[in-house]
Parts: sequence; structure tokens; C-alpha cells
Amino acid sequence: MALKVGVVGLGGIGNRHSECHSKDPLVQLVAVCDIVRAKADAAAHKFGVKAYYSLRELLAGEPDLDIVDVTTGGNENGSWHYEPVMEALDRGRNVLVEKPLSSDIGEARRMVARADERGVYFGCNLNHYFTGPAERARKYIDDGEMGELRYCLMKMSFSGGELGYGGAPKDPRSRGFPYFHAKAFLTHPFSVMRYLCGDITHLQAFFGRPGFRQRAGDVLLSHASIHARFANDCTGYLLSNRGDTPVGLGGWWSIEVGGTRGTLCIENCVERLTFWSAQKVGPQQASAPVVMDTGIRNFDATFPQRLHAFVEDVAGRVPRERLRASGRDALAALEYTFAAMESHELSGALVRPHPLPPLH
Repeated sequence: MALKVGVVGLGGIGNRHSECHSKDPLVQLVAVCDIVRAKADAAAHKFGVKAYYSLRELLAGEPDLDIVDVTTGGNENGSWHYEPVMEALDRGRNVLVEKPLSSDIGEARRMVARADERGVYFGCNLNHYFTGPAERARKYIDDGEMGELRYCLMKMSFSGGELGYGGAPKDPRSRGFPYFHAKAFLTHPFSVMRYLCGDITHLQAFFGRPGFRQRAGDVLLSHASIHARFANDCTGYLLSNRGDTPVGLGGWWSIEVGGTRGTLCIENCVERLTFWSAQKVGPQQASAPVVMDTGIRNFDATFPQRLHAFVEDVAGRVPRERLRASGRDALAALEYTFAAMESHELSGALVRPHPLPPLH
């Protein structure tokens, strides 16, 4: 039986989620909700469902709703998540929320704790590793073909540069927030690094902004350089910027993980995976790399795969600690983000992220 889903927040992402749900055989999209009536009405007409203008009305009008999908945004892309998530959790609903969990780390911790208290599924749209290359990379690691992991290099940036700079942000949700890029964006690369290499135990970070932003009075710390150590003794590096430079090798998104038996690299998230084995086929000849080219060039392909995975886990009643891309997983990425911000403010001091809540 299809699960009944309602989407809250009908901006661009909310409409994308709604479209994915409307095509998913495991989903019955029954309602959309937005405090801007025109947005709710337009989405309701497009998807043939009922419109609501507050979450309270939605929960009262759809008493058998299985999942509330929260796609609101807010300051730093996350300040409007807390209230609808908590309201839905308190009503015993399973919840999927957009990333980041929140722009406030205390709110993020409380959301994860409340979901645990209520015994419901709580997931986050960490869609960057719901791809063929990431799943194959994980299998290389799980099957032992990588050996002992030794390093992780992650680059995820927006292409740009001085010549195309349009001035300080005008959107009040990003203007005047120096950590907007860190809070709104670093959840994605951190979540991928953790998916492949495990928990991060230590961080050292330096943030900055180029001269053209400084001269324009733009306070955005648009460049992040972060060194990490993982619990398995692997070391890592994350480089991310928001339109400060053109992208180089590997495209806008790349991750390379090196192990004692093999090294792998994913390019442009959904597009390509290359694996190099340490095994030699002759005295001087290394084995040829194995290349997986998906033929997919549109990043939007990650959305239906990730959303379907959440519905599949809920429908299959998987143990909550095995929920893919859970709220706890998203909290881990946000804890790393806030630890990196703390390190930067301490002039690059080594910082240990706040411990995650135990799994029950």
C-alpha cells in the first residue's frame, strides 16, 4: 500500500519533491502546504491534491498522513525547519526534512532527540550519496577492495570568479550572514565524506573571502579549507567555495579516497567513478583502472532516488538505526560544520565535534 505524503513549503525544492513523490509508486501525494496561499494553490492544481495554508490544518485534515516532507528554507537555508519538523514529530508523523537540519545547532540536536523520543522515522535530504557511483564506491570499501583507508580529498564548489561577481547578496536570508555558505552547503560534502570514510573526530579550518567580496562589503566567508581526522585514522581535506574561482579538475564535485589496496574517485557526483587497484598484473605494470560512467549528467537525478529510499525504508519498517540518511546522519554533518566554524574563529585551532547522541 502506498504511503500518504504531504509536502510543506512550495518553493523550487518543494515543487521538485512534490513531482518526485507524484511519480513514485510507493507514494500517494495527498496534500501540499505553504503559508503563501498562491504557492500552495498552484502546486495543488499542478499535482491534483489538496492545498493547506498551515501545518496545523494539514495534520488535522489528513489524519492518516504517513510522512510530512518539510522543504521550507529560511535564513541560511535552514531557519524555517525547526517549527514544522517539531510540530509533525509531536503528532507522531514520520518526517523528511531538507538540509541543513537547521541554521541553529541547538535546534538540530532537539529535533533528532524528539524523533527518538517519539519513536518515528526522521530523515534528511542528503541526496549527494544516493547515486550509482557512491553506492559502488561504498561496495568497494565494504568488500575490502580498498584495504585500509588512508586519505579522503573532497572538493565541492560553485564555479565563478571575480569577473562574474554580481555584488553582495540582496536576499535577506543570506545577506549579512558570514557563515551562510558553511551552514547552507557544507552538510553535503561532510555527509559524503562520512558515508565513505566514517565519523570525523578532529577538525581544523580556515575560512576566507577574496578581495573583490571585501571591496563590495560582502561579509560572506565564501571559501572553506578544512582538514579532518576520522575515527579509523584516515585523514581528509575538504575544499569548498561559493563562486570565487572557476572549477578545475574533477568538475564542481569530486571526491578521492585512497586505501592500501586501491584508490577511487567520483567526478561530478552522479557522472563517473574510477577505481585503481594496487594489484599489479606484471613486474612493472599496474592493473588498468575500472571506470563506471553512468551516462547521467543531470544532478537532479539524485532527488527521486533519495526520496524513494526514505519512503522505502518507512514502508519496509527498517530498524530506525538503519534508516538511510537519517536525522542523526545530518546532525553529524552539521556538528562538523559548527566545529569548523569554531576552529576558524580560534585561528585554526584543532576542534573535536560535539558527540552524537547514542543509537538506540
